[in-house]
Amino acid sequence: MGKQLANWCMNHTRLVFTSVLVMVLALGMMIPKIIIDTDPENMLSAEQPDRVKHNEIRDRFGLHDMIVVGQVNTQHEHGVFNPESLAAHYELTRAIEGMEGVIARDLMSMAAVDNVEQAGVGTIAYDWLIPSPPQTQQEADRIRAAVERLPMYQGTLVSEDGQAASLFVPLESKDISYRISMEIQAVVDELGVADEFHITGQPVAQDTFGVEMFLQMAISAPLAGLVIFLSMLYFFRSLPLVVAPMLLAMATVISTMGLLIGMGYTVHIMSSMIPIFLMPIAVVASVHVLSNFADRYRPGDDPKEVMGDVMDKLFKPVLFTALTTAVGFLSLLTTPIPPVQVFGGFISFGVLIALILTLGFIPAYTVSLKRETLDKMAEKFRLKEEASQEANKNGSLLVKMGRFPTRKPGIVIGLVVAVLAVSVYGINQIQINDNPTLWFKEDHRIRVADKVLNERFAGTYEAYINLEQTGIDRQIDQLRRNIQLTLDEAEAEGLELRSTWASLWDESAGAASPGDRLETLAMLIDDHMFEAGFDEQDYWEEILDQVEAGRSATRAFQNPGHLAWMDELKEHLESTGVIGKANSLADLVKTINRELVSGEMEDYQLPERANGVAQTILSFQSSQRPDDLWNFVTRDFTQASIWLQLPSGDNQVMSQVVEEVDRFVASNPPPEGVELDWGGGTYINLVWQGEMVEGMLWALGSAFIVVLIMMVALFRSVLLGVLAMLPLTITIAAIYGVMGLVGKDYDMPVAVLSSLSLGLSVDFAIHFIQRLRMALEDVGGDWKAAIDQVFDEPARAISRNAVVIAIGFLPLLAAPLVPYITVGVFLASIMATSALVSLFALPAFIALAPRAVLGKAVKS
Repeated sequence: MGKQLANWCMNHTRLVFTSVLVMVLALGMMIPKIIIDTDPENMLSAEQPDRVKHNEIRDRFGLHDMIVVGQVNTQHEHGVFNPESLAAHYELTRAIEGMEGVIARDLMSMAAVDNVEQAGVGTIAYDWLIPSPPQTQQEADRIRAAVERLPMYQGTLVSEDGQAASLFVPLESKDISYRISMEIQAVVDELGVADEFHITGQPVAQDTFGVEMFLQMAISAPLAGLVIFLSMLYFFRSLPLVVAPMLLAMATVISTMGLLIGMGYTVHIMSSMIPIFLMPIAVVASVHVLSNFADRYRPGDDPKEVMGDVMDKLFKPVLFTALTTAVGFLSLLTTPIPPVQVFGGFISFGVLIALILTLGFIPAYTVSLKRETLDKMAEKFRLKEEASQEANKNGSLLVKMGRFPTRKPGIVIGLVVAVLAVSVYGINQIQINDNPTLWFKEDHRIRVADKVLNERFAGTYEAYINLEQTGIDRQIDQLRRNIQLTLDEAEAEGLELRSTWASLWDESAGAASPGDRLETLAMLIDDHMFEAGFDEQDYWEEILDQVEAGRSATRAFQNPGHLAWMDELKEHLESTGVIGKANSLADLVKTINRELVSGEMEDYQLPERANGVAQTILSFQSSQRPDDLWNFVTRDFTQASIWLQLPSGDNQVMSQVVEEVDRFVASNPPPEGVELDWGGGTYINLVWQGEMVEGMLWALGSAFIVVLIMMVALFRSVLLGVLAMLPLTITIAAIYGVMGLVGKDYDMPVAVLSSLSLGLSVDFAIHFIQRLRMALEDVGGDWKAAIDQVFDEPARAISRNAVVIAIGFLPLLAAPLVPYITVGVFLASIMATSALVSLFALPAFIALAPRAVLGKAVKS
């Protein structure tokens, strides 16, 4: 099959080249339509329950993605509370408010929030904290004294030591974060103060990664390709020949990315790595073909005949290595993470494109070269081979190395067992963790800002606890039953109120929530009482009292008991140190209550009754920013939000927060009917990371079984099928074991690399075993002689492949983005480890029972 296909392609070179060119041009034209997406939230499907709840919480409380800007002054004795620093803070606030895409009304900074202070007993003055830039140190001291009286600002807008201030900049959408951050930086550069300014936050980290990812994608893949090209040039000593696999790789990458973009998919962090992943996959099979061709071709040979023989021998290995790699990536379609599904599907498409080009384009290209070019290459190879034979008179280095595992299989197998044992220990040390900010190197401005600001403030990462009072519909049903009794009493007195009541009830149906409906209903009843007859007044007053009582009952988060429970939860979380700070309606109510009563800290507490809470809330409506209230509670007071500030975006930290909340709730149940949900970007990262780990384990396990079945079918032997999986098993175990031992977290890039491990690690084993079976026939069943033959040309092809790819992706270590560094290290490790295991562990296991493994072809 392989020879016939190669001959057809070699006889129709123009058609092959034209077809490839048309495919590349047609799909490549789609690439300019690229849309970058680095939002981790999109790692979950739009219908995923936690994501749906997260978005509901954001909409319900008017929450937005925020950039955090930090201002630090460690030189001045008063920190940022000096006239120059506060003037710069004021100017920066005003500039940010005017930026397109910033939600100015929700901007949080000392120059945009209220100063809450008593103006007299029972009276509060709500003035801007910094109404204008201070001119003297005395004015700056007044501002500091005011801030220190407002606990909600401490650790959030101002550091505890007074050396830093922050601005929380809410955005209309997170995909403008990078632009806004650059505009903020431009303003900072013009301020003319000695203070340090830092810009961070999850949205800007994600959007900045998108910008730099795009640049890195354009640099890393070509750079890796260049190094691979130079490595192949060193091995094959023929520029025209090594151009073939590079053209194949370029065609594969362009076609795959073009199809992805043309079909309307965004380029996520996952799909941005498709070119990096496809490069070795596309090149690896063609290197085997060209290596075999270069070793066989001699001046005067017919290139078509030589290439036909090569493709005849390599057709099965090339086909099955491609199919196993495709299966490895297709398994990602079973994960619940959409970007991972897209990544797996299109990598699989690229693998099949590379397979077709290897079987068709490579033979056509090779025979289209001038005979003189091929003869020169063959002559260089002959001279190199003679030099190698002279240097290794007793056999080549590879052959000598290949004899060791067959003579000392116990040592090799013992070493494998030891590696697996250590790997198992290392795997048990792996910690699952991800944090978009850690996608940058430590010296990146985003990482530096993150470190500085999270050391000085309560935290730049957010999560939200949503509390909801349930059972309201039951309360309203009970209310309506009670009112029916009142209507029955009126009817017994000869008064017909039912039709009017039904009309008022229907008129209130347009309210946004049950609580709002009762409020609307109360107003309608109150208005109707001006028209009702004198003898009806008592009944309508009783109905109004019942509605008002029902309305109060549904306004759960005006209840001091509910607010006290929220405050206890906050104090518990802060005392455990898992969060930096929490803010809720309880903090706002305590602050207002203090100023209404005495202005002294002893009155910084919750009112004893619901009407006291209502009074504080009514007072706050006179502030400069009354709508801030609705960030903490819904307008019908049936739901409330607790804003958690975390000093780290690590999933492990968020997981600890969830565990602490669960522990508190278990020992301190919330008020009756109150249910708890989670939202916030840090929590969503935890959710998708958990789903990814579970999904990737399932994908890897299912793909492993499918590949095993394919190996058994390919070699028609259970033992050989299992043996072919050995390099894959050892490679994955060793690499993940080392990862655990060195403390590398299991994150998104690492998880996806397991699929690449599965595809590439089995490739070398397929080539080794298939060529060993062919060699066994050539040498009449002498398995040792067959292994010596495999350690000649086939082993050279394997080692060349491993070296070319491993070296080719080392330039990724210089990338500024950690995921690219991870890919570079893992690709090099996968290639090196799987090659070593294939060349040394397989012969050792075969040597234990050659006839049992290789079958009757072995002559005893």
